[in-house]
Formats: sequence, structure tokens, C-alpha cells
Amino acid sequence: MSGQQTVDRLRRLVQDALRPEELTIRDDSAAHAGHAGAGGGGHYHLRVVANQFAGLPVIARHRLVYQAVAPLLQTEVHALSLDTVAPQDLI
Repeated sequence: MSGQQTVDRLRRLVQDALRPEELTIRDDSAAHAGHAGAGGGGHYHLRVVANQFAGLPVIARHRLVYQAVAPLLQTEVHALSLDTVAPQDLI
């Protein structure tokens, strides 16, 4: 599966689960080419701004994202870097 297809699937899963106000996905796979243990999965950075993150610690925010994208982990996605923000944090 191409990187763009994976980005599209990540976007759909996160949007369906969290209805974010902002979602940015960057494919960093090229910077990790040949990385041991990647097994063909890509490296992605997600910035998610969502109301569901309000009042939650960072680890709980990350868990929500990981739950949303679980179908892609260990197959199409090897690594995720996350910025998870509640809209109130931007003020």
C-alpha cells in the first residue's frame, strides 16, 4: 500500500473517531528508509486538535488516537509521532 493510501486511511480513522477541528498528517517514512524492524510499515506524524482531549493528560490523548488507528498499526504503520491538543490549549 502506498504512503498516500495509508495517509488517507489514517485521516478517515481519526476523523471518524475524534471529529478533530484540525488534523495534519505528515509521512516521514522516507527519512527512515531501511530502518530495522519497520517491516514495510511507514512512519507518520499526526497533529490532532480535538475537543475530546480537553482535560485529559497527554498519555490519555495518545491512547485515543492509537485506538482510532489500531487497524493500521504493525501493518501499514510502524511508528507514530503525535501532537495532541485540545482547542482550549491554543488560547
